[in-house]
Amino acid sequence: MPYIDSDQRSDLDKIVSLTPPDLLSGELNYLITKILMKQYNEGMSGPSYISILKILGTLEAVKLEFYRRVAAPYEAAKCMDNGDVF
Repeated sequence: MPYIDSDQRSDLDKIVSLTPPDLLSGELNYLITKILMKQYNEGMSGPSYISILKILGTLEAVKLEFYRRVAAPYEAAKCMDNGDVF
């Protein structure tokens, strides 16, 4: 989960603020890939299966948190608006 110390958030938010808010999917994919590859090649204990697993685990956690906090409430609202399919 992305619940880190407020001092760390402040520093990282400065980096995020430099990112244009209207990135295309390919551009966002590129940025995420570059960050992940930097971590894989430089930030961890070097290229290894464990490093790959850590990155994949992080991506999965990000996906699940995004779904829980953004997608699920959106889907619930649309279900209320339009009626349930099931």
